[in-house]
Amino acid sequence: MSATSNSEFDFKKIIAWALVIALGSIAFVVAMISIANTAKGHKPVDPEAVNLRIAPVATVKIAAPAAAGGAARSGEQIYQAACTACHQAGVAGAPKTGDKGAWAPRLALGLNGLLKSAIAGKNAMPPRGGSDASDTELASAIVYIANQSGGKFKEPAGK
Repeated sequence: MSATSNSEFDFKKIIAWALVIALGSIAFVVAMISIANTAKGHKPVDPEAVNLRIAPVATVKIAAPAAAGGAARSGEQIYQAACTACHQAGVAGAPKTGDKGAWAPRLALGLNGLLKSAIAGKNAMPPRGGSDASDTELASAIVYIANQSGGKFKEPAGK
């Protein structure tokens, strides 16, 4: 029997497996050291810093432009700036300006009833119609749109 052909142990395979195990062990140790070093330098997560990083870049605010010099805006100015977008076309069920049939039951509420409804918002209409109008300016806008739609309201006092 020759030693190389009938050997129970193949020396080349043993060496190959020993190298694979040694290199794998070395890679494992290096990875663990790297992870440990990274964890040492890791700072705790600051929720406020995270919120600053993910905050929106900008925000959009829709509002009627303020009158120059702080003077009260007219009902027509408020209507053109905030109301016309929905009431001109009847968007989302808003009664169209000039549609006397649609406005008749609303006009029956009177100026105070319509003002209360407009301040709180109604159905799809946001509070104050999405504008920054004062109560007097909002009442003037209601008088303007109501009178265009068959009403006979007087301008509110305080103008």
